[in-house]
Formats: sequence, structure tokens, C-alpha cells
Amino acid sequence: RVVLSSPAGNRPSLPLPQPRSPVFPFRQRLILKMMIARAVRHASRMAAAARRSTVPLVSSRAASFWSSLEMGPPDPILDLTAAFNSDPAEQKILLGAGAYRDDSGKPFVLPSVREAEKVIFESLVDHEYAPISGPAKFLELSRELALGSGSEICQSGYVASAQTISGTGANRLFGEFVKKFVGAGTPIFFPTPTWGNHGAIFRNAGLEPVSYRYYDKATNGLDFSGMAEDLKNAPSGSVLLLHTCAHNPTGVDPTPAQWDELSSICKEKEHICFFDTAYQGFASGDPNKDGYSLRKFIADGNHVAFAQSFAKNFGLYGERAGALHVVCNDPANAKATESQLKLVIRPMYSNPPVYGARIVTTVLNDSGLRAQWHADLQTMASRIMSMRQELVSHLAAAGSTHDWSHIVNQIGMFCFTGLNKEQVEKLKSDYHIYMTGDGRISVSGITTANVGYLAESIHALTK
Repeated sequence: RVVLSSPAGNRPSLPLPQPRSPVFPFRQRLILKMMIARAVRHASRMAAAARRSTVPLVSSRAASFWSSLEMGPPDPILDLTAAFNSDPAEQKILLGAGAYRDDSGKPFVLPSVREAEKVIFESLVDHEYAPISGPAKFLELSRELALGSGSEICQSGYVASAQTISGTGANRLFGEFVKKFVGAGTPIFFPTPTWGNHGAIFRNAGLEPVSYRYYDKATNGLDFSGMAEDLKNAPSGSVLLLHTCAHNPTGVDPTPAQWDELSSICKEKEHICFFDTAYQGFASGDPNKDGYSLRKFIADGNHVAFAQSFAKNFGLYGERAGALHVVCNDPANAKATESQLKLVIRPMYSNPPVYGARIVTTVLNDSGLRAQWHADLQTMASRIMSMRQELVSHLAAAGSTHDWSHIVNQIGMFCFTGLNKEQVEKLKSDYHIYMTGDGRISVSGITTANVGYLAESIHALTK
């Protein structure tokens, strides 16, 4: 022991700390290293075990069923839009999508809809479930729009109605209804051509699509004699699909006189006439004018049901607001029919979304907003008509001597140009102009800024 003595030699000596043995720290470090190494090895074994136990399990589950699925075909419209978006060209035009655009090529929210949204927001509405068939006021105003404010059958309760997931949902609901009460495999007669989704909707609902003549490629107009003949020759009581106005995809409609004749044929044959009403008000700017065919068939006593969409005429593409209506013999029959529609709806989607229905109801139930909505319809319809005329004028200015009158004679969102598939592909590859392979264009994609380039490009391929 080392002793430190005080200078005076009279203080007790204090022991100094002795140095620790160098052996202990060495052992401690060695043990610590061994523990760390052991922990690392253990973690590695656990991770390997986890991989062995989980990876084969996931692969096995996937391979047991879903791995056999093949890639589905792309949607032609969405695929066209994707190709357009990836095209680096500075000058390009998209004429595929069926949604209205203003003259700058931007989405258009109707001023009447903007005002209605403010009213809804300020009213502090709740978010409770809607009834299975939708809000009663929405259905009342929808019927009135389709059939007219003075419609006797509306006022007397002869129409069974249900809100649907836009027009697509209305078509599907009708298909399910026919399957249930007429029978699976029932033929449904479509115009040639028709909206691309009609076939899939009704096949999936269990019906069998059959075609009747409609579009005449030679004239780019209506094959009325062929259509009338096919409807006469269809078995009595057949289910027919008719486009109320602005036929999609051709833009070709019968005249009022032709509708009158078709109504007589269908009445004589006792056909079930299903009208797809997607463009009422959007086609001409006048909902009453666009509803002529539907109202005429009902007035003549035909068996009528109709789908109704508020996507185009209210610009509510993403809100999925629509309805299905079935004209019945009397109010008691209408109530029974609506009860059966509910039984189809309940296991499908339970009840419909409320926001789009609230917008439609707010606009149609207010005289000021309804007047604004009529002005909005005129804005959209007149721009479409103007672009049709501008395209024909620019084609003539470019030197084309072809007859392009069908472009202005057709009506609504779409136009069948008469261009063939080879020309359509050439427009896409050489001029960066995108349209569907059948030569259909969405007229709302034409603007004052691009109509000249479009006309020159078409002329270059058709001269």
C-alpha cells in the first residue's frame, strides 16, 4: 500500500486507489464481443427462418388461383388519352374523350352548378344515407325534366323511378330488371353502331345483344329504311334500345317525322322501348326539343322505360348522378314496379350517392338557377355547333372538295367523320391528332386555336 504522509507527519495517511488488474477489462471486452456475435447469428437465423416460412407461403397463395389471370385489354378511350399524354409533340390534338371542354380546352364547370354548390354548402346538410331509390324530390324533378313540366303521367304517378349510378348504372339496372322479369338470355336490339359500353353492360346483366341497322356509311347519315325494316321484322314484344337524342357515337338522329313513324311501328309490334337519355339539353341547348322522341313514344302508348344521365347536361361527370324510369299502367303498378327496382338495387349497391343528386335538385328547384342552367346549356351546345361549322369552313379553305355537310348535320358531342382506320392511324402518327379507330371525334376537343391545323391535316389525307 502506498502511503502519502503529511509534511508535518501528524495527519493520518490516506490510501491511494490501486490500478485495476488489466486482465478483467480484457475478459469483459471478449465476453461482450461474444455476446454481440451470438446475437447477430441469432438474428440472421431468425430472418432466414422468416423468409423460408413467408415467401413460399405468399407465392403459393398467389399461384393457387390469381396467377392464372391474364392482362385484360385496355380501354380504347383511356388508352388513346394515355398515348396523347405521352406524345412529346408541341402541336397535338385529343379528340377522343366524351367530356365537354371550353374553347381553351379546359374542363367547364357550369355557373349554375357552382352556385348550387354554394347553396348546398351554406345549408349545412348532413351525410345520411339516401333512400334505396334515391331522394323523392330528385326523382320528381328528373321525371319533370325528361317528360315536361305539364306531363300528365308524371303528375298522376304513372312513372316508377330510381336514382342510379349515372346513365351507366341506369342501363345496368334495366338489364337486371329485364333479366329478372322477362328472362335471362332475352335479346336486346341495339343500333349499329352504339355506345361502346352498351354491349358489355347488357351481356353482363344476362341479356343477348342483337343489332339493327342504323348508320349508313355511304351517306354518313341515317339508314332509316333499314332501321324501320329491322324493327318491323323483330319479334313482337322485343326489347329495343334507342338513343333519345345525340346518338353516340355517330351524332346522327332521326327527324321528328321519322320518330313518329318509328313510334307507330313499335306500338304495332308491342316492343319494349328503352331510351338511353344521356344528352337531353346538351344536344340542341333545349331540353324540350331534345326530349321529343321519348315524349312521342309515351304519348302514343308504347311500352317505355328510360335511362337518364346528368353527366353531360350538368357537367357532373364524376358525381355519377342518374336515374331509371319505367312508365306503368297506373299509380299502383308504378309503386309495385318501384318496389321491385329497390329489390334489385339493395344487393347491388344498397343506395345511391347524394351529392350529385343534391346539385341537380338545387338547380332544377330554383327558378333563378334553372334559368342560369338553360343559359349554360346554350353556351355548351352553341360552341359545339360553332366548331362543327368552323371545321367544315376550314376544310373548304384548305382546298377540300369533298362533301363534309354531314359534320354540321350531325348533332351533339360526337361526329362520325367518315375517315377510315388507315387515315386515323396516319393522323395520329404523322400529325399527332388522336381519335378512335372508327373515325369518331369528340367535337368538344376542337377549339378556335386548333381547328385550322385539324382541317389541314384531314385535307392532306383525303385530297
